[in-house]
Amino acid sequence: MKKLLIVTTSLLSTAVMAAMPVNQPTGSSFTLSNAPNQRALATALGNPAAPFLMVNQDDEDNFRFGIVGPLGVGIEMGDVSDLSDRMEEIEGIIDNTSAGTAAADETKIEGILSEIGDTAYVKTSVSMQVPLMPVIYRTDSNGAFMLDASISAVAKANVLSSDVATDGSGVTTDASFQAQTAVDLGIGLGYSQSMWENSHGMLVGGVKATMHNISMGRALVSLDDDSVDAGDAISDAISDDAITSSGVGIDLGAVWVSNYYQVGVTVANINEPEFDGVPLDTTCGTKSCDAAQSLVSAGKLDVSGSKYIMEMQTTVDLAVSTTGKQVTLGMSYDTNPVKDAVGDEYQWAVASLSYYGDSHFLPGIRVGYRQNMAGSELSYGTFGLTILKRLNIDLAVALETVEDEDGDELPRSAYFSIGYDTAF
Repeated sequence: MKKLLIVTTSLLSTAVMAAMPVNQPTGSSFTLSNAPNQRALATALGNPAAPFLMVNQDDEDNFRFGIVGPLGVGIEMGDVSDLSDRMEEIEGIIDNTSAGTAAADETKIEGILSEIGDTAYVKTSVSMQVPLMPVIYRTDSNGAFMLDASISAVAKANVLSSDVATDGSGVTTDASFQAQTAVDLGIGLGYSQSMWENSHGMLVGGVKATMHNISMGRALVSLDDDSVDAGDAISDAISDDAITSSGVGIDLGAVWVSNYYQVGVTVANINEPEFDGVPLDTTCGTKSCDAAQSLVSAGKLDVSGSKYIMEMQTTVDLAVSTTGKQVTLGMSYDTNPVKDAVGDEYQWAVASLSYYGDSHFLPGIRVGYRQNMAGSELSYGTFGLTILKRLNIDLAVALETVEDEDGDELPRSAYFSIGYDTAF
């Protein structure tokens, strides 16, 4: 049985048809910090005060908008390079066990499961803005409106286990793959404006309301269950059995902008909207349902379908730059962790250095460091280019590694993004 391969392939194909997780930035903002950068349109999606800064007050054109993308693809994993072989080993033991080998087989499986621990997961994401989004219009009375639309998704598979036992014919276990998905269609409307100004700088405030339509799916497939096709179970959980609900998230933000520096604060999802979770069936009579009951009894699984709460998160940011924002050192820090729709925590700390020249022929360059201070605690080295002032390409690679079956080291996570938008 190749359940891990089937689960991973199903999740990857699902994510490719969707977009990005709500707790990760997209496009060049993955490299840059949450500090608004008027030369990087993607940073307008962070602080609600940022759209006001994206349109030059001296320009005749009061609009700025995206053209295509950004489209981003990401993958994150635990120690999964070894997981496939270990899962196949467990399945082989179960398939070939007998009453005479049950005790020894039980010990082998328990040893494998204890080694895997909490590192057994694969997480995929894809992200894309609706074409032409966001659209920003700056009025002549020191205000700016922004319309934004995107589709977002995250897909995760992990291993759960609590019990290995013997019966009259061999060994059994409740070890199972759990697959979780969340797809979010978000449409946001924001307004920002200059609130106060003196000879030293300007205070900009903003508010944004985003309507989220989130579809959540979940499936559990036992390693010991040959009656359930893993691919079909996941497909059904994602499509036919998914639960969809809607809610509105309210974000507030402010930025103090001076000639050479800026300081900002963002409070996202201040009203903490709630969305329906997905319950799991434990009464269907299959080995997967029996495994679910066992995992519930052991406290390893919640089948009730608890609500997903889009928790409030506060972010502070700081940037120091040249007068024309050609060179910028940006930093941001989330002051508290929040969970995404599949239960993983995020709390980003980011630092970046960027150069955006005024020539169409010299590329813009940005480098950065990003770390999740909660959850996986992964850190990333990030790099990006802006070509012809409009084409943005970004790459992030995790600094933590795992070993593959040949002993070679691979990064635990990687992210790639490409997009084309109007220039500052």
